Amino acid sequence: MSFPFSAIVGQDEMKQALLIAAVDARIGGVMVFGDRGTGKSTAVRALAALLPPIPAGGAGYQDGTPRKGKVAVPFVDLPLGATEDRVVGALDLERALGAGIKAFEPGLLARAHGGFLYIDEVNLLEDHIVDLLLDVAASGENVVEREGLSVRHPARFVLIGSGNPEEGELRPQLLDRFGLSVEVRTPQDLQQRVEILKRCDAFEREPASFAESWRRAEAKTLKRIARGRAALSAVAMADAVMTFASRLCMAVGADGLRGELTLMRASRALAALDGAPAATVDHVAAVAPMALRHRLRRNVLDETGSTSRIERALEELAGQGHG
Repeated sequence: MSFPFSAIVGQDEMKQALLIAAVDARIGGVMVFGDRGTGKSTAVRALAALLPPIPAGGAGYQDGTPRKGKVAVPFVDLPLGATEDRVVGALDLERALGAGIKAFEPGLLARAHGGFLYIDEVNLLEDHIVDLLLDVAASGENVVEREGLSVRHPARFVLIGSGNPEEGELRPQLLDRFGLSVEVRTPQDLQQRVEILKRCDAFEREPASFAESWRRAEAKTLKRIARGRAALSAVAMADAVMTFASRLCMAVGADGLRGELTLMRASRALAALDGAPAATVDHVAAVAPMALRHRLRRNVLDETGSTSRIERALEELAGQGHG
């Protein structure tokens, strides 16, 4: 049994980023930087457990045998030492050449289809594995090729990475491929820390009754996600709001256009979660730090953090008007 998503204390930005990714998988995943023991994997597992079951045909790798019914949303943990074959899957060449059949052993990407792929300490993962993961996450398809033989299967999942910057940085070009980036820190508020202890203790002692006490809040969150998914395609975004998003990206010096696309998609997803008919400047401002902070070039003349630079740019643009 997973800890209820709604019962997680604090870490509001991380929870909001995960909800946005749950509404629109095109966001491109979430990178979570922060201290150990701050509930990163707990939050992702909780969200996966909260989501309603999905058709069996939309989860995991299909071996050609139709499956009926519904299954839980997959949550796959990718270990740091995983080999490429374990990640993408393996082809049995002897069997394929001898028996004339494509003997394929599905990998972790296949198991994650329709759900979440979580990588703790992604900054310590080998670069070529991270490249591969990001390519598949973007295309929604995994292709395994060996000696002229190939197998392809759908692999659509929300990629969640976490790490501690002090233990090794992620290459900027790889970090840029993650849609959103959030920062989590150990709570410094005494009351909040005590509340976390109380809830963890209650869950460990009586997990079923604790989950039941949060059932109504979980149902409310689930309804919000379902409503957001249903409304997403109809959420409008005026030219003035798009212009504001582009001006913001230019003001902070975000590399490329991926930041603007993510900013637009995340703003729409947040508007859908809020039940708003259109994304506004306020929605853009709310998601801007998580959409842009990992795309900024370091400025040796500006020692303030990325988040502060974005907030300052937002204030300056607000003072100039939105036109």
